[in-house]
Formats: sequence, structure tokens, C-alpha cells
Amino acid sequence: MDLVTQLCDRVIVMSEGSRLTEGTPDEVKADRRVLEAYLGGQYAQRAER
Repeated sequence: MDLVTQLCDRVIVMSEGSRLTEGTPDEVKADRRVLEAYLGGQYAQRAER
């Protein structure tokens, strides 16, 4: 993700063949749906704290 953050102004995240979200790398990294899809629900819960 560090490389993506350095190279891209905007990111589109796909999940199961559909666009999950789109935004700046920081917006995408903070998106609960991205955390749940790629890291699991436990990470999304931790990020909310």
C-alpha cells in the first residue's frame, strides 16, 4: 500500500468484481468496507477505536 500511496492520487478498490470504493489513498485506507474485505472484520473494528 505504501507504493500505491506514493504513486497514485486516487485509488479504486474492487471486491468480488464490483467497485467497493474510490478516493484518495488515505480515504481508502480508512474505509471500513476496505478493511473488512481485505483484512477481516476484526481490523475494521480496531480502526474505529
